[in-house]
Amino acid sequence: MDVLMLSRLQFAAATFFHFLFVPLTLGLSVLLALMETAYVRTGNEEYRRMARFWGKIFLINFAIGIVTGITLEFQFGTNWSRYSEYVGDIFGSLLAIEATVAFFLESTFVAVWALGWNRLSAKAHAVTIWLVAIASNVSAIWILIANAWMQNPVGYVIKHGRAELYSFKAVITQPFAWNMIVHTVSGAYILAAFFIMGVSSWHLLKKQNISFFKSSFRIAVTFALIFSIVEIVQGDMHAAEVAKYQPAKLAAMESLWNTTKSAPEYLLAIPEPARERNSLEIGAIPGLLSFLAYHHSDAVVKGLKAFPRSERPPVVLPYFSFHLMVALGFFFLLLTIVGFVKRNSIERSPALLKMFLISLPLPYLACECGWMLAEVGRQPWVVYGIMKTSQAVSPIAASQVAISLTAFVLVYAFLGAVAFYLMWDHARKGPGDETALPGPDDEEVGYA
Repeated sequence: MDVLMLSRLQFAAATFFHFLFVPLTLGLSVLLALMETAYVRTGNEEYRRMARFWGKIFLINFAIGIVTGITLEFQFGTNWSRYSEYVGDIFGSLLAIEATVAFFLESTFVAVWALGWNRLSAKAHAVTIWLVAIASNVSAIWILIANAWMQNPVGYVIKHGRAELYSFKAVITQPFAWNMIVHTVSGAYILAAFFIMGVSSWHLLKKQNISFFKSSFRIAVTFALIFSIVEIVQGDMHAAEVAKYQPAKLAAMESLWNTTKSAPEYLLAIPEPARERNSLEIGAIPGLLSFLAYHHSDAVVKGLKAFPRSERPPVVLPYFSFHLMVALGFFFLLLTIVGFVKRNSIERSPALLKMFLISLPLPYLACECGWMLAEVGRQPWVVYGIMKTSQAVSPIAASQVAISLTAFVLVYAFLGAVAFYLMWDHARKGPGDETALPGPDDEEVGYA
């Protein structure tokens, strides 16, 4: 493999591994803030114990997420220097804001929160986790704005042989970015809720700490239901944005080869890129693709053959990533509806608890499918329409990238094994006595 493919594989490996930890950080930080707020308002010690228990998992996940995220930014200088030279004026400014504002705020207050259980009042401690949650999500917003600019570049001019920022407002307010933000963050919230529901289900099946995990489940299932609805509604809006700004990606994710009026939606198709066709098409619903993409069943949808071969994205990965992500999204909605209805007697529904337990990994899969679709579907462009990925790679030897890629995979595999073992080990033990350690005397600081 040449330096381009090796560099792409290295960045993909780092990104996909990093994104195993980011969604749980985003969602769990908000859920922890809600738990601590409930403790401040009610004085119910169980909410405090919940925040401490789930907070330890959050800290493990957060630490690994930080370590793996830093290496991603270094790759823009090592593997993608031509990209950084060409669009660094725009992309670099967004990353700089994320690092200097959100990341440092997040990192500072997560330390205050972790060390402040016996040093801060209940109200002040709750404020710190809200600051962590806000900073984490603001950090994600800036990263997603940067990625959205790569998907749909706006607010720039080409000057002196490079892209230069022309309108910062256009970059940060474009609808494509905010659709992407809502879609990605909602997925993260669903993942965090399913994580809590999965672990809680495991303990409820074993009839351990029933009150504690039943309360955790109730909070998580409500959270998951809200954002499962948001995800599906907003997913339709985001798909319309893709149809408008990235028609080649739309054609790839639907495996549509010929430009078609009243384009059908197939329940299943098997793409055959070498012959520019689908070898299997099942369950055609006439006009549905046109309606979903352009909100009109008679609309014309461009097929892949309408684009030069050199500007077509791959088909197989975007197609299956998209359809699996959509199927999982509807599955999450149906499951959370049932869980919400049964939330007050969930401990008496072992079959449902088992379903939530085995579903714990599925939001991870859905999130990774989303990134697969976004990034592979954008190819061959690194910045859609203005710079191809082949033009962005650094002028370095393939052997250098091969060595660093191997090192990345080995180190990340080790870190991942350690992180998930530590999280699972803490999760399976449940809330011990250490989660009920007293903080400052309630008479001294009060609950509010």
